Amino acid sequence: MHLSPPSSTADKVSRRAAVIGRHLGPSASACGSAPLDLSSCISYVSPDVSEKTVFDPREMRRLMDGHDVEARDWVFRLMEGGALFCPRRRCGNQIFVAPDYNQTMEQQREMTMRRIQFLSEHGVFHGWLTGQGAEMEMRKFALNECVGLYDHSLAIKLGVHFFLWGGALQFFGTKRHHDKWLKDSEDFVIKGCFAMTELGHGSNVRGIETVATYDSRSQEFIINTPCETAQKYWIGGAAKHATHTIIFSQLHINGNSQGVHAFIAQIRDENGNVMPNVRIADCGHKIGLNGVDNGRIWFDNLRVPRENLLNSVADVLSDGQYVSAIKDPDQRFAAFLAPLTSGRVNIAVNAVYVSKMALTITVRYALTRRAFSVTPNGPEVLLLDYPSHQRRLLPLIAKTCAMSSAAYHLKMIYVKRNPDANKLIHIYSSALKAMLTWQNLKTLQECREACGGQGLKSENRVGVLKSEFDVQSTFEGDNNVLMQQVSKALLSVYASAQSKKQQFKGLGLEHMNDSCPVIPENMSSSSLRSTKFQTEIFNLRERGLLHRYANEVSQYQSQGESKESAIILSYQVADELARAFTERIIFQFFAEDDMSTSGPLKDVLGMLRSMYALICIEEDASFLRYGYLSLKNAAAVRKEVTKLCTDLRPHALAVVNSFGIPDSFLSPIAFNWIDANSWSCSNIP
Repeated sequence: MHLSPPSSTADKVSRRAAVIGRHLGPSASACGSAPLDLSSCISYVSPDVSEKTVFDPREMRRLMDGHDVEARDWVFRLMEGGALFCPRRRCGNQIFVAPDYNQTMEQQREMTMRRIQFLSEHGVFHGWLTGQGAEMEMRKFALNECVGLYDHSLAIKLGVHFFLWGGALQFFGTKRHHDKWLKDSEDFVIKGCFAMTELGHGSNVRGIETVATYDSRSQEFIINTPCETAQKYWIGGAAKHATHTIIFSQLHINGNSQGVHAFIAQIRDENGNVMPNVRIADCGHKIGLNGVDNGRIWFDNLRVPRENLLNSVADVLSDGQYVSAIKDPDQRFAAFLAPLTSGRVNIAVNAVYVSKMALTITVRYALTRRAFSVTPNGPEVLLLDYPSHQRRLLPLIAKTCAMSSAAYHLKMIYVKRNPDANKLIHIYSSALKAMLTWQNLKTLQECREACGGQGLKSENRVGVLKSEFDVQSTFEGDNNVLMQQVSKALLSVYASAQSKKQQFKGLGLEHMNDSCPVIPENMSSSSLRSTKFQTEIFNLRERGLLHRYANEVSQYQSQGESKESAIILSYQVADELARAFTERIIFQFFAEDDMSTSGPLKDVLGMLRSMYALICIEEDASFLRYGYLSLKNAAAVRKEVTKLCTDLRPHALAVVNSFGIPDSFLSPIAFNWIDANSWSCSNIP
C-alpha cells in the first residue's frame, strides 16, 4: 500500500480538518465531506481468512523450534486442560489460559507450587535429573520453554530446582551425591534452591563472603554469614518452599582460603520448619515474578557433613588435606562454574519465545484493527497496512526469527559439550543471554505500544509480560557485565594470536585470517540482500572493532595504566565489539538455517535474513562512525529496509503462526476483540 504525503502545508491542514470533520459527524459537513454513516459498524474479519499463505507455517515451525515439537504440543494441551491454569472463556467459544495476576503474592506462590505438582504428577519432569544424553537435555529445554510461555514464575521456579540445584548436583557432585539426591529431587520429595548471590556480591562470585571452615575433628564444614552483606539474597524458593540448598562459600582449611566451593545443606525439615542455625527472611513483593518465593538466608555455625561438599572439581580428605586435579586456581574456578551456563541458555531461549508470543498477539491485532481512512469516506486502514506500523513490527519479527535460530544452535552446542568447549559455551551463552533478553524487552515495549490502550489490559498479556521479564537483564549475570566478559575473551584470543604469530582459531574468528573485505561504494538492492555482502559487512565491523579495542587498551597501558584499568577505560569500544560479535554469530546461525531450506519458505527466510542484517546495520552507528559503510550505502540500507517491510507484509501472519504458540496462550485482541469487549461479555472477569 502506498500512502503519499500531502503536497503542501495547506493541503496537510485541509486534509487534517477533513478527517476531524468526518469524526465529528454530520455537523462538520461544512468541511466538504459527506456525513459519516453512523449506522455502519466495524466488523471483525479473522486474519486467518483475509490473509493468504504461500508457505507451510508448520515447516517453518519445525525449523524454528528445531526439536521436540510433539512433546511441546503435549505439554501445551496438558496446561490447556488443567483447571489450575485458569481457563477463561472469551471471544465466543475461545478459551484462554493465563495466570491470575490479581492474586496476592502468597496466592501466586501457592498456585505456582500446585501447578508444579500437577505437572509432576503427569510425568512432565520424568528423566529431567535421572535421564541421560543430549536428547533428554533438549527435551527438558523444550518443555521448560512451553511452561515459560504460560508463566515466567513457573519456569523460574522449575529452573532453580532443576537447572541450578539439580544441575549443581549433577555436575559438581559425584556418585554419592547422585545416588542420595537426584531421584528425590526429580520427584519433588526434595525441593532445592541455589544460594550463590549475596547482598554484597552478585556478578562477582569470587568475592562472596559466606565462609565454610573445615573442622577435621568432627569432619564437618561450619558455615557462617560473617556480616550482613554476606546474607544470601534473591534465592528463588528459599522464602517458603525449599527444603535444601546449595551454599556457595569461601572454603577455609587450617587458616588458608581455597576459594569458592559448594555445599549441600538442609534448610527446612519435612514439616516446613526452618532448621536450627539457619535464618530465612522474605525478599518481599516484586515488580514481577511474584509466583517465585525469593528469600534471604543467614547461617550461624551451620554444620554440614564433609560428604556434602560437591567434589567433582576438588575435595577435602578426612584429615583436612585439599586435593584437586586442577592445580591452577583460576582454571579450577572456571571449571567449577562452567556447567552453570545452562541457566543462561534457558533464559536466552525463553526470552525468544516470549517475544514470539507478544509478536503473535500484536500482529494478529494489527491485521484486524483499523484506524483512519486515506480517502474521503473510504474504509479505515488496517494498522499493519501503514508503512510506519510495518516498520515497527516487521524488523522485530526478523530479529526474533534470527534469534530463535541462534537459541536452537546454542542449545545444541551446550548439550554436545566437552571440556574443550567450556570457553566457547561460556562466551556464546553470555553474549546471547544478554542480546536476546535485551531484545525481548525492546520487543515487549514496542508491542505494548503497538496495541494501544488494549496493551494495558492484563488479559491481553503483552503489558504484564514487560514487568514479568524485566528481571532477565540482570539475573544469571548482569547483561552489561556479560558483554564485558565477551569483549575481554575476544581480546585474549587476539593477543594470543598476535603474540604467537598464529592464525585466529575459535569463537568464529577464523574470518580474521582472510583478507579484509572491501565494500563497494554504491550497493544495489540485490547486493544488499546477498548473503555475501551481509557476511562481509558483519565480519568487517567485528575485525575493525577488535583491532581498535586492542589498540586502545595498548595505548592506555603505554600511558602507565594497568591492563585491567586499560580494559575498564576502553569500555565504549568493548561494548561495540561485544555487540558486533553477538550479531555476527546470530546472523551466521540464521544464514545456515536459511541455506538448509528450499521453495517458498526459503524465499521468506531470505527476506527475514536480509531484514535482520540490514536493521542491525541501520541501528548501529559504528558502521558509519568507523567508516565500515559509506553514507550512500547507509542511505541505501535504510531504503532497502522499507522495501523489505513491503515485501514481508503479506507473510506476517504466516510467520507468526509458525511460532507455534497455541491460541489459548494468546489473548482476546489476537482474535475477535470486538466480541470480547461486547456488553454481553462485560460480566466476564
